Amino acid sequence: MYNKMMRLEVMRTLGKNVDEFIDSYLTPVEKIWQPTDFLPDPSADSFKYDVEELQTYAQEMGYDLFVTLIGDCITEEALPSYESWIMGIDGVNQEERTGWSQWVRSWTAEENRHGDLLNKYLYLCGRVNMREVEITTQYLIQDGFDIGTTMDPYRNFVYTSFQETATNISHRRVGSLAKQSGNTKLSRMCGVIAADEARHAKAYKHFVTKILELDPSEMMLAFEDMMRKKIVMPAHLMRESGQKAGELWGHFSDAAQRAMVYTGQDYINILSELLEDWKIEHITGLTESAEKAQEYLMKLPGRLQRITDRISTPDQEYQFKWIKS
Repeated sequence: MYNKMMRLEVMRTLGKNVDEFIDSYLTPVEKIWQPTDFLPDPSADSFKYDVEELQTYAQEMGYDLFVTLIGDCITEEALPSYESWIMGIDGVNQEERTGWSQWVRSWTAEENRHGDLLNKYLYLCGRVNMREVEITTQYLIQDGFDIGTTMDPYRNFVYTSFQETATNISHRRVGSLAKQSGNTKLSRMCGVIAADEARHAKAYKHFVTKILELDPSEMMLAFEDMMRKKIVMPAHLMRESGQKAGELWGHFSDAAQRAMVYTGQDYINILSELLEDWKIEHITGLTESAEKAQEYLMKLPGRLQRITDRISTPDQEYQFKWIKS
């Protein structure tokens, strides 16, 4: 159990600078891109040609890469779960229009465009069973998720720092692989989404940096706890029609691994990046338990590397209902 009163005090202190955080890490609505900027214009004479081009390139994408793109879209579409979860953490008052609640709403508004863009792309591409995708999305929101953070802001900011970095990698890699096959339009879509995720990751990492200055021992213990549990992806309860919650996740993560979009090595690299960004090795003045947590965290990448090096990814066998046969 954590010291809730101390958490609230730290959140109040940081909350005084939320306007600065929004200005630094989010983009004004009038200036940021919108999904329509990247999709075929139905009113244009070239609309039919543009859709045909989009469909041609979609058909040429490798199976695992295309599955990963769909799964990334579904993950983004489950945004209502993520907003409601963060709105409930200690120190966020959703009845207010300022402070942390305004950050959460503004962050959500930016994130909402990601699923909107990818969903429309998949609808137009002609290769997707959209009803099955919609069923998976509805289940994912209905089933919710358990990321092991409770309502602790410290654990939640560790999670979002990790997760936003992971989604940046996934979208960026899909875009890069699409570009290699000449699919420049999808590459641009994934690229702008990845750029958003990179900004969001910087924001949440900054929040943790500030907490380490104010409450280093408790922040260290929260970081350790999250890494002992292991960071689970927000779509870990993903399923298709006729399945139980979570049945699909292993197949999806295997596809992402085979496509080299998001791998076990990426997990280790993100952890190493966070350790460096937060200067975990050099933090002093810790309690005895926090020092042990610090030691555990610094040794963890090596331990995970030894495990990852022994793991092999299964060959593709599973046929996703998302893709038209």
